[in-house]
Amino acid sequence: MIDERLVVVSGSASRELAKEICDYLHIPLAGSEIRSFSDSETWVKITENVRGADVFVIQSTHTPTNDHLMELLLLIDALKRASAARINAVIPYFGYARQDRKDQGRVALSAKLVANMITTAGADRVIALDLHANQLQGFFDIPVDHLYAWPYLLKYCKALNLDNFIVVSPDVGNVKMARAYADRLGAPLAIIDKRRPTPNVAEVMNIIGDIKGKNVFLFDDMIDTAGTIVNGAKALVEQGARDIYACCTHPVFSGTAKERIIAAPIKKVIVTNTIPQEVEEFGGKIEIITVAPLIGEAIIRIHNYQSVSALFD
Repeated sequence: MIDERLVVVSGSASRELAKEICDYLHIPLAGSEIRSFSDSETWVKITENVRGADVFVIQSTHTPTNDHLMELLLLIDALKRASAARINAVIPYFGYARQDRKDQGRVALSAKLVANMITTAGADRVIALDLHANQLQGFFDIPVDHLYAWPYLLKYCKALNLDNFIVVSPDVGNVKMARAYADRLGAPLAIIDKRRPTPNVAEVMNIIGDIKGKNVFLFDDMIDTAGTIVNGAKALVEQGARDIYACCTHPVFSGTAKERIIAAPIKKVIVTNTIPQEVEEFGGKIEIITVAPLIGEAIIRIHNYQSVSALFD
């Protein structure tokens, strides 16, 4: 049951996804205005009454990351000052998630800083989808509901009705996630051993497992510059793999990712709409799966104080 005190507001980064979520919830998207001054300062306004409401702010922090992050913070602050009863920050794609540890001296722990900023702005809860690392939940001093896109990606993969397929982890760090996909698909697992000499540069060293003559599902949480996926696909083809399907939750697609994907020996790239994409720009290689029902169902459960983890039982 949804009452009138449930309100959904969107930043400019996730407007279409927010509309889909509202369609699922059968409620209108609340009005908001977002402007930029000539000096690039951001101005936001909530254009309807939210006093005493349970408000969900939908905003991914993708490119331009800093602008979208600032929008999110200002929307939260505006809602707090408008006397919303509870403010839930729904962040389908959480930017800065990869800066979650001090792997060098004198570097910022940016993920923790961003978590602090969201909390200080006034958020009471965060809902995120497929965080880069589970421990990011501990960076927040407020409750975090962590959602997973795997039921939707697996449904698509199963609908392909492929035979003789294998799940491949694009690197050693993703083995746990890839193994979970392999178990649910009833498929064997292979691993690509890579090294990253510099940020956003990946080199394939070895392939662990037998992939010759098999269809391949490559799973990752995100595709950024597409170097990992494309280089991995090339190495798999050289080792005798058949059709390759790359699957990820977050299509970051920065730099020359689009050109790399178009030229790569990949049959299809299956992604979700946590970050909006123009399908026609990818030469028919991209398939977008909406996560609006997932987020919408999570919102209903949070609003009604029901279990969110039960969605993935």
